[in-house]
Amino acid sequence: MINFSDIFKSSFLEKASSFSLTDSLIAIAFAFAIGLFMFLVYKKTFNGVMYSASFGVSLIAMSTITTLVILAVTSNVVLSLGMVGALSIVRFRTAIKEPMDIAFLFWAIAIGIIIGAGLIPLAVIGSVIIGIILLVFANFKVKDTPYMLLIDCTGGECEQKVFSAIQSGAKKYLLKSKSVSDAGTELIVEVRLQEDDTAFINQMKVIEGVSNVMLVSYNGEYLS
Repeated sequence: MINFSDIFKSSFLEKASSFSLTDSLIAIAFAFAIGLFMFLVYKKTFNGVMYSASFGVSLIAMSTITTLVILAVTSNVVLSLGMVGALSIVRFRTAIKEPMDIAFLFWAIAIGIIIGAGLIPLAVIGSVIIGIILLVFANFKVKDTPYMLLIDCTGGECEQKVFSAIQSGAKKYLLKSKSVSDAGTELIVEVRLQEDDTAFINQMKVIEGVSNVMLVSYNGEYLS
């Protein structure tokens, strides 16, 4: 007859005896080290305005937590099925502000999975290659920086003078939007400047009929 102690012994102590503390500590240490490397790469390659230190720290935590989950899953098939069911109900609705952040999130999750599976050399070599690629290409600057030029003017003659001024001061330009109302005409033009020279903006303001001129940095993600 099976008593409570037998059930406890068969279900808990056997798992504890099969648990390797040394292997787990090594995996966690490598996950933390590579997560710290990801944090430094993220800090060096960040090109936005508002730097989020908490996101960098979350990369370290995510790689370590994923490693713990994979270590638990690989130790027991039944536990892996239960873990999949438990994690399938989790929903993350945090908005990603920068497209590059998605790459870092997948990087952290992939590192946790690879280290948890015991492929530590692959995790180290892959992280070094990915880090070098991000450091090289993330800080690569395009020579022709695009801008959005917003002009408020009145009259067809004023509009022609505006486009003449744009043609003389910009390397390339493209009309994105034109809105006509009783107050006047609003033009939105995508321009690529010649060596970031914005002097023609000041000259455009003195054109008769132009009431407002605004130049905005543009990265292709805004809708007109």
